[in-house]
Amino acid sequence: MKQTGFIYGGDYNPEQWLDTPEILKQDIEYMKAAHINEVTLGVFSWSALEPQEGVYEFKWLRNIIDNLYENGISVILSTPSGARPKWLADSYPEVLRVNADRTNNLFGGRHNHCYTSPVYREAIYKIDRKLSEQFGNHPAVTIWHISNELGGDCHCPLCQKAFRQWIEKKYGTIEALNKAWNTAFWSHTYPSFEQVESPSPRGEQELHGLNLDWKRFVTDQTADFVSWEKKAIWEGGSELPVTINMMYDYKGLNYHKFKDLIDFASWDSYPTWHKEEEKETALDTALQHDFMRSILKKPFLLMESCPTATNWQSVSKLKRPGMLGAASLQAVAHGADSVQYFQIRQSRGASEKFHGAVIDHYGGMDTRVFEEVTGVGSQLLELSEIAGSTVRARAAILHDCESRWAMEDSQGPRNKDLHYMDVLKKIFHGLRKLGLDVDILDMEEELKGYDLVFAPMLYMFRCDIETKIRNFVAKGGTFVMTYWSGIVNENDLCHLGGTPHQLMEVFGLRSTELDALYEGERNSGKSTGAFFEKEKRYECRNFCNLIRTDSAETLLSFETDFYEGYPAFARNSYEKGKAYYICADFEESFYDDLCLKLVEEKGLLKVPFDIPEGVAVTSRENPLKKFLFIQNFRKDKFLVNLRNTEWKLLMGDDTGVIGQYGTAVYWTVNQEERA
Repeated sequence: MKQTGFIYGGDYNPEQWLDTPEILKQDIEYMKAAHINEVTLGVFSWSALEPQEGVYEFKWLRNIIDNLYENGISVILSTPSGARPKWLADSYPEVLRVNADRTNNLFGGRHNHCYTSPVYREAIYKIDRKLSEQFGNHPAVTIWHISNELGGDCHCPLCQKAFRQWIEKKYGTIEALNKAWNTAFWSHTYPSFEQVESPSPRGEQELHGLNLDWKRFVTDQTADFVSWEKKAIWEGGSELPVTINMMYDYKGLNYHKFKDLIDFASWDSYPTWHKEEEKETALDTALQHDFMRSILKKPFLLMESCPTATNWQSVSKLKRPGMLGAASLQAVAHGADSVQYFQIRQSRGASEKFHGAVIDHYGGMDTRVFEEVTGVGSQLLELSEIAGSTVRARAAILHDCESRWAMEDSQGPRNKDLHYMDVLKKIFHGLRKLGLDVDILDMEEELKGYDLVFAPMLYMFRCDIETKIRNFVAKGGTFVMTYWSGIVNENDLCHLGGTPHQLMEVFGLRSTELDALYEGERNSGKSTGAFFEKEKRYECRNFCNLIRTDSAETLLSFETDFYEGYPAFARNSYEKGKAYYICADFEESFYDDLCLKLVEEKGLLKVPFDIPEGVAVTSRENPLKKFLFIQNFRKDKFLVNLRNTEWKLLMGDDTGVIGQYGTAVYWTVNQEERA
């Protein structure tokens, strides 16, 4: 079954309803009524597929897939490694995880298994290959969904051995490891690799190089497990594309390390709508959409979202009328080629029995939620030509997982809260408020193709990012860096000779000291008139970076404390480009004003109207057309006037009125692509 247009559906668990075939039959009719064209099967089906070791029961799954196919519904088929059956844990206790305190887990939960265990790998290989042989070439099956929300680590003897092999391969000699980890501190030098153990609250936790390498190892071991599952699928005869479903701002894994293993990035989006102003939640969610899209720089899949209230958030609030459509189309606007829900039918028991679903316990189509789900399905059909189109971003933000790991473990100027994501969000919001599309990059990627790049708190420099930044600016790019950047190398060892490392000439300055402010302390930066209007002031908190300028020009100066008069914001011209250095954690209005001036300077403003607070503007394009999404997350209506412009209405009110949670979509000919 070749999928055209947008994928619309979600997680479906028919194994919970095998004793009520009339419900399964009804579900298909309901799906068709709601324009659902896909379901994800098998996510937690291992015990139903293999109730005893080596005893496989696929008939029920084949019947389900056949029936779905006959009704025009495709299948994303999951491997079942997210939760193991009881017989596996009872027969082979080694498959269960060991915690950092070296205690053994009991059976239960979801990701409670060891990725290193040969027994676990062999068991999942067998069932994955069987699934591939049985269904990998079924015309209904279009994508493989490997495991579910991968995460967590295991500290068992098998993982300890694998970790030692990993570090020995990386460092070669124990002397090199000791130097990289600076183990002479506190006299913790290792005589051999065999004596290294993973970080533990009962043992070593203060060697930052050890902590950092353990996180890297966990990512690599998890990625290797994904590769193992892919091998089983391929050897079962299926060559369908694969994906893994990722999670919101998840710090347990470096998701960029999976980009060579997957064909699509996908993620599970569960914002806390209605908790704060919708515009704030919308911007926060937009950042995650852009992060996921940037991993492969191609359309991603919204693998899970909730059609109404979750059951696991501290307050699981209903979505107000219209919010389901706004949230769904927001994902599409940022590059998603799917809208998928957890779940299609609500479970009767266990931990997610009250998690929202397309079909609830009542079981009818005459519910508010079902009607809204159907409405979203209609909208996706209306927008089907947009599926497959891409986002072309001219601005980017460096958001490196490994740098964040190291920074948050650094025991530096602030241990309570570094406010890293707050700074990143202020930058992102400043760009997005202007309707600018943004890519979220890590340091392994190139900076080519962008006009404007921000690097908030890029504590660690790795992957020769110094050279990339220098070349980017030299060729005419605008680069903006903040305090607490270029401090350490990839092993979390502090750079000697001044920071930002190897970029002091590019930025025309040297960082000398970093002052951490107590809660409640404030300072401010006053404009010199060289960039912002004269006498303009911006409040700052948390951090104030003292710098010594060389060729850099001071744009803001600190107003209080012993560093009154020191530069608080500086600019340097370097060959054909410009490098800006932000010395403090400034208020959001600073970033709004900064982004506006830089975007205007680079000629990046493309939206032909002023964008008010709470209105989001995003774009996608294919070789023929550009598409403009305008979404209203404000309480009042918004009137957009694009008459007498190049933009033509594709979806929305032809009066230009966009109500609360409303979306309008416009299109124009893609002249750049044709040129």
